[in-house]
Amino acid sequence: MRRFFAFLLLFAAFRPASAKGSTLEDELRAITSGYQGKVALYAIDLHSGQTVALDADTPVPTASTIKLTVLFEALKQIQEGRVHFDDRLTLAPDDQVEGSGVLTLFDTPLTITFKDALTMMIVVSDNTATNLAIDHLGLENIDKRIQWMGLSKTWLYKKVFKPPVPPVPADQPQFGLGKTTAREMAEVMQLFATCNLAAPNAPSEPSASDRALCDAALKMLKAQSDNAAIPRYLDGLTVANKTGALDAVRNDVGIVYAKNGPIVISAFTYENKDQRWTVDNAGQVLIAKLAKAIVDRWN
Repeated sequence: MRRFFAFLLLFAAFRPASAKGSTLEDELRAITSGYQGKVALYAIDLHSGQTVALDADTPVPTASTIKLTVLFEALKQIQEGRVHFDDRLTLAPDDQVEGSGVLTLFDTPLTITFKDALTMMIVVSDNTATNLAIDHLGLENIDKRIQWMGLSKTWLYKKVFKPPVPPVPADQPQFGLGKTTAREMAEVMQLFATCNLAAPNAPSEPSASDRALCDAALKMLKAQSDNAAIPRYLDGLTVANKTGALDAVRNDVGIVYAKNGPIVISAFTYENKDQRWTVDNAGQVLIAKLAKAIVDRWN
């Protein structure tokens, strides 16, 4: 018995340092150490309830991740019977804006369905489609829904590549299209993951029609075409996500369908030194490493 306990003491003494007491937060901070930019992150394991956060309540520029709030408002207005997936939207020449997407390549006028606009908004982050969706839903309605969700630090300021309509919030020039926090955008994505279309703090079992709406949204998110960040090192796992990028910004918010259940990861990098528009941009690679560490630790 004494020899057995001596063996245990030796084993404990020679275990790798990471196994002795390193937390997931310690591991993530080690990954971000020396990164030439700022990082905000929040993740939650929906099976166990475990969470991890790095500066998760600091306001950050959303870039295109704010389109998640547009998608959620779409589900709510469809649920309420105010709009429908098959509504017809007409694209005029003045609607075509620069940046990501394909609708700038099409002849106008062009008629597409509301669902087509939402699909292009998510799958290829089409800015023109996004603006069509915002017009159909109403910018003010989207921001009211954000407040309804209890998100005090999240805001959609304007349409993409369009000037803001007065009155303009004082911090709009700092954040551009929209602002949020890693924690609050994770809360938005969690609503899709759990199909919670009920009022805040009043969760209820989703109806069959609610499930159909959530399934349609998740189908779009799973088909999202930018896989350079959260999904990058997660071979074999399904990911439903929405990215966002500016010259000095790389963001990704997603649901990872891991072995033990869904994990929501909300990661934002900003004020980045690396501003290259390549798949190996340092911000995207950093987010990929953080996502891999989270999924490995929790699964």
